[in-house]
Amino acid sequence: MYVTARAWSADIQPIKLTSILIPEAKAEPGKAGAWQALFVSASQGKARGYTYSVVESEGNLHQGVFAGSDQSWSPSGAEKPFLMAAIKFDSDQAYQTALKKGAEYDTKNPGKPINLLLELNNKFPDPSWRIIWGESAGTSNFSIFVDSSTGLYLETIH
Repeated sequence: MYVTARAWSADIQPIKLTSILIPEAKAEPGKAGAWQALFVSASQGKARGYTYSVVESEGNLHQGVFAGSDQSWSPSGAEKPFLMAAIKFDSDQAYQTALKKGAEYDTKNPGKPINLLLELNNKFPDPSWRIIWGESAGTSNFSIFVDSSTGLYLETIH
């Protein structure tokens, strides 16, 4: 998605990357069959969402990378952009780190969907992966944060 987004604007920065569980692709730990990313361009004052899916799926997901429409954006919002260079550890590596801290919860909750979220928040200086046991961050009762730059465990939320 990053390469496609760079064609839209050379100064893009990611704000958020979210996994999407789709029935057509068996979920593998730390991976997803589809992803949604939000990139911003400070020079244009705009944001644009992109999706990537391994297959055609419901929810207007198409195989490959697809761009959404432009939205206005200003740096004063709650969501903060970050440099791509800050992402040194991928989602599957972050999941392995999280699983070391959440093995007991994972064992007690077999088959629970696992979602992945990458963003910069006020709690940590670098962007972090949030490994979420459940349908979403809002409905989950267990998730673990892992630093995307160092791959180190940051925090568990119960």
